[in-house]
Amino acid sequence: MRRKIAAGNWKMNGLTASLTELDTLAARFPKPGCDVLICPPATLIAPAKARAGSIAIGGQDCHTGVSGAHTGDVSAEMLADIGASHVIVGHSERRDDHGESSELIEAKAEAAWRAGLTAVICIGESLAQREAGETLDVLTEQLAQSTPDGATAANTVIAYEPVWAIGTGKVPTLAQIGEVHDALRGQLEARFGAEGTGIRLLYGGSVKPSNAAEIFAVSNVDGALVGGASLKADDFGGIISALEAA
Repeated sequence: MRRKIAAGNWKMNGLTASLTELDTLAARFPKPGCDVLICPPATLIAPAKARAGSIAIGGQDCHTGVSGAHTGDVSAEMLADIGASHVIVGHSERRDDHGESSELIEAKAEAAWRAGLTAVICIGESLAQREAGETLDVLTEQLAQSTPDGATAANTVIAYEPVWAIGTGKVPTLAQIGEVHDALRGQLEARFGAEGTGIRLLYGGSVKPSNAAEIFAVSNVDGALVGGASLKADDFGGIISALEAA
């Protein structure tokens, strides 16, 4: 059985005072029935780790190199050094805002493994691609090109995020989510065999306490990568509880 994951991506949100939300979550879920991961801004990773309890802390991005003349960048080794256990790579906002290619994301995933981190590799289609009937073709290509050959159930999590659903309140139908997750599972198993069966698949895109339970009941959905709803303990706690019950 694949252990479920509730992952929260705080994006460029949060100051020191925001860690009180993490305190509330840690107190509410001292021994959660699923894995819980929070990825705060890099400025908060170290203090978050110090007070997270059973909640894992991760980064939102990493450079491919160990060190060097890369002003403003953070290496996977630096993230691991301050207590991170995971790092998100290939989020649609990195692909779009920073022009990151699937080949670069593959290199970032390898960098995460080099530092002992679990890579949370994101893939997703745009609204235009969805409406053109290209969803599965786009996702198949992104998954193939963004995931290195060494992917295992221990070092890799895949997050499917329909770009058009992130922060918009729009959510694909349950049938659409299931179609994508079943196809991704088949692709992972065909490429990685038993490891592909064990690699966890998260859904991301306007997941809220009100829709979490029905999404988690969909085939091959092993949890969620949550944006805005992860910023508040009450909202994210409701999602965690729904996943525990799934």
